[in-house]
Amino acid sequence: MYQLHEQAIAAVHPDLGTRYLYCDRPTLALFTENETNQERLFEQPNRSPYVKDAFHRYVIAGETGAVNPAKTGTKSAFDYALTVPAGGREVIQLKLSDRSLAPASPGFGPAFDELMQTRITEADEFYAKIIPASMSDDQRNIMRQAFAGMLWTKQYYYYPVRDWLHDEILPPDCAKRVPLRNQEWFHLESADILSMPDKWEYPWFAAWDLAFHTLVLAEVDMEFAKDQLRLMTNQVYLHPNGQIPAYEWNFSDVNPPVHCTATWQIYLIDKSRNHGRGDRPFLESMFHKLLMNFTWWVNRKDTLGNNVFEGGFLGLDNIGVFDRSAPLPTGGMLEQADGTGWMAMFCLDMLAIALELATENLVYEELACKFYEHFMYIAGSMDRIGLNDDELWDDEDGFYYDVLRFPSGYATRIKVRSMVGLIPLFASAVFTEDILKKLPLFAAHVMRFNQEYAKHLDNLSDPRKPGVDRRHLLSPVNEDKLRRILQKMLDESEFLSDYGIRALSRYHKDHPYIFNVGSTPYRVDYEPAESSTSLFGGNSNWRGPIWMPVNSLITQSLRKMYSYYGDDFKAECPTGSGNWLTLWEIANEIDLRLSRIFLRNEQGERPVYGQTAVFQNDPHWRDLILFYEYFHGDNGAGIGASHQTGWTGVIARLMAVQSTSQPAEVLKHGFLTVTLDNLVSA
Repeated sequence: MYQLHEQAIAAVHPDLGTRYLYCDRPTLALFTENETNQERLFEQPNRSPYVKDAFHRYVIAGETGAVNPAKTGTKSAFDYALTVPAGGREVIQLKLSDRSLAPASPGFGPAFDELMQTRITEADEFYAKIIPASMSDDQRNIMRQAFAGMLWTKQYYYYPVRDWLHDEILPPDCAKRVPLRNQEWFHLESADILSMPDKWEYPWFAAWDLAFHTLVLAEVDMEFAKDQLRLMTNQVYLHPNGQIPAYEWNFSDVNPPVHCTATWQIYLIDKSRNHGRGDRPFLESMFHKLLMNFTWWVNRKDTLGNNVFEGGFLGLDNIGVFDRSAPLPTGGMLEQADGTGWMAMFCLDMLAIALELATENLVYEELACKFYEHFMYIAGSMDRIGLNDDELWDDEDGFYYDVLRFPSGYATRIKVRSMVGLIPLFASAVFTEDILKKLPLFAAHVMRFNQEYAKHLDNLSDPRKPGVDRRHLLSPVNEDKLRRILQKMLDESEFLSDYGIRALSRYHKDHPYIFNVGSTPYRVDYEPAESSTSLFGGNSNWRGPIWMPVNSLITQSLRKMYSYYGDDFKAECPTGSGNWLTLWEIANEIDLRLSRIFLRNEQGERPVYGQTAVFQNDPHWRDLILFYEYFHGDNGAGIGASHQTGWTGVIARLMAVQSTSQPAEVLKHGFLTVTLDNLVSA
């Protein structure tokens, strides 16, 4: 970079070319190098006298020699000295361009204001087409900021792993890189625009965050949403063994397999927008790469080959008794209700894609048969026939738990009432009978399998039993299990908060779960806000708060099941209230509670801001919406990264579905058809 003239800085890049930054008045331009101040940190000589902290030293400490007088460097800024009177304002106008503009006409003043107003008008028109007109001003404001924030968190991400592993330039106090982080991902070289969880606090991609991002991004930038899913599964990112990289600090950690769900839903949204013509090349390409990822899961995370999956960390940080990324203090393994539930969901999404592709290419019909069988085996393994103490479903409690299997073969359930036990609800899919007419080979195979394994189906939702409009439900959760799970999930003294579904039952506030290994106790308490333990870094908490992405999957699953059960199935909501609701109404109630986090209440306050007075009362801040990482389980206050629009942005989708979809239409046409069409036409 160098100073072009007194109102312009030029930046030259070998790939991107030249860019020009113009300011609205002659002012001082500062330059330095973006290199660590070795002298200050390590008492070692600097390679250049102009280092990374130069601007701070120049502005704060008055060190005029800290910046480069030659007006060149790899870091630059304009230095404005302004006096803002009380109640007054000062305006700075800047323009970034790929064209060199004449010093006499850089386009500031009235022309700049006019252009800004034009862009504001265009943005207003754009969001008016996306956000349902039936929504209140407050709802529209929340949705718009969710979409805009999602676009804001796009960022260029450069991480050439191989170069980093062999980089010999180390700080003087570091003898070597220990450990060699991500060394098994030597093939990965990211140099792409990615959707970040939070480009301020978490400026890197996280695999399962990104899948939720794409579901929101699809509403405002469909091609970018598709590209993000393609990136995570292309030859640069996907490991040769089929694993999808988790996140920067450990690509080998395991995130939930949610990319298939995102792929299928984005395909359907795009198909609806294009009058029934889906992007089959996108769907087919993603299917093949997701097939590699599915195979990795089966080969690496089902150690005993019994269709029960370990999974490990699975993005839920401190949800359990033990650090699930580390070897267990007991030895043996943890067979996980969430890992197995996620894989059952993965199966169903792969089945749905295979059936869609098979309608035009019968090659995929056999793969559909494979995924139908595999789903039935996984679902059956969660609750085997007979009473067994080493399976995920606990018939006495009416809930799913992880199973700790010791090296001796002895197994016991870890009876923590957590999101782990709700995730099997996500594995639900509703199919119509017409697919069997279109694909006779698949229909014959399903019929034969169901006959041969009729007893196997007793503990599942029976796929042979027709529901509304002769639809069929595939789910490990049958009607009895669903009622028993909902009894806990909709209990306000357990999972149901005024602001959504907690990740851990409030039951554990007075009844902490304690598991002793020798003389060492391992404990899980209900913690509605920040974590009080250092488990998994202690930087996020799944022991009581509300997390938007899993809540969105809960309500989506309830709405899908409604299209099968219809109005005849009702559950008490809240538990003990005497108020009996359909599954559609229950989903609406949960979505409404999630929306309350951001909406103004009767006191004119937004629960998301808790007791932060400036955000609650200041007219300049009170309509700003920050989409936090997660939320207090009892009062809805935002916690964690404050700009993490990422997966919390799915609130925009939930609000739109609730506003535009009608249960009568869902019963007539099906959940996905109605909701995705309405999202497109809103």
